[in-house]
Amino acid sequence: MNLCIIGTGYVGLVTGTCFAEMGNNVICVDINEDKINKLSKGQSVIYEKGLEELIKKNIKEKRLVFSTNIKYALDNSSIVFITVDTPSNEEGKPNLKNLLKVAKDIGENINDYKIIVNKSTAPVGTCETIKNIIKDSLEKRNLKLEFDVLSNPEFLKEGSAIEDFMKPDRIVIGFETQKSLKVLKELYLPFVRNDNPILEMDIKSAEMTKYASNAFLAMKISFINEIANICEILGANINNVRKGMSYDSRIGHKFLFPGIGFGGSCFPKDIKILDYIAEEKGYSSKIIKATKEVNDKQKLILINKILKRFNSIENMKVAIWGLSYKPYTDDIREAPSLKIIEKLLSFKCLYISF
Repeated sequence: MNLCIIGTGYVGLVTGTCFAEMGNNVICVDINEDKINKLSKGQSVIYEKGLEELIKKNIKEKRLVFSTNIKYALDNSSIVFITVDTPSNEEGKPNLKNLLKVAKDIGENINDYKIIVNKSTAPVGTCETIKNIIKDSLEKRNLKLEFDVLSNPEFLKEGSAIEDFMKPDRIVIGFETQKSLKVLKELYLPFVRNDNPILEMDIKSAEMTKYASNAFLAMKISFINEIANICEILGANINNVRKGMSYDSRIGHKFLFPGIGFGGSCFPKDIKILDYIAEEKGYSSKIIKATKEVNDKQKLILINKILKRFNSIENMKVAIWGLSYKPYTDDIREAPSLKIIEKLLSFKCLYISF
């Protein structure tokens, strides 16, 4: 199939490369010329194990192209994936400026039927907004074109994103027409030969599934960190407790490792946005708020241990090993290390080395 991926950030680059690896013709579009130039030479702009090799391979085999020309990309594709960033402010209000600009660009440039798939994490109702923007742009061009908008959230983990995409636990598709659903299911068929499901649902439910999944995983991390803190006070061993819990099939082993809190581009942002949009509709989620509160506190727990061990850390030489928020990635967004470094500097530590 001929695909267009708009946005070459983490999700877009992995998505486009993996689709190309499965034999599709993919054009990845971005407004950043420097990024496109590097990618066109086979240089990955993010660190993800195995990604650069796949990019080079699929460029060589002429299945993967990078461009800044959105009209060219749209003219030569039948399915369009939106994979731009959707950041939030401190209060959690989502910034959909880039996503809505893409919707406008699509409406101003398409000339035949397109299936438009939103993979960017965005609040419930965003696909409807995308649809209306495209419709308005087409009306201004005096064109009556058929198009479909679907929601297809991503569930990639940094450090194992290629494997996650190639062998997904599940694929979620929010749709309105059987015509578009049939095409998207055909596109994903090679990825689910292990019998993992393609879940069909309404668009709003698909949009909400992403937030609900990330909020639950974040809550699980905050929960085990709280249990670890209580274990330390009571003299229990958290690793023994964790093992004792995790063999219960209702609980499981994953996301039950205590530490200094979660970070990255997804969990912190998504729980803030979910809390914000719930509040906006008049609902206050105590669990979501507590998840964030526990995580913020956990990031400084190591500082408290240092201060308890030493009377003063002023002029002390401190080494920080590992800045990224998790192993096998270079992503430091919302990393606990940044909060720890900031606090250490406030105590006038002499050296901080990385």
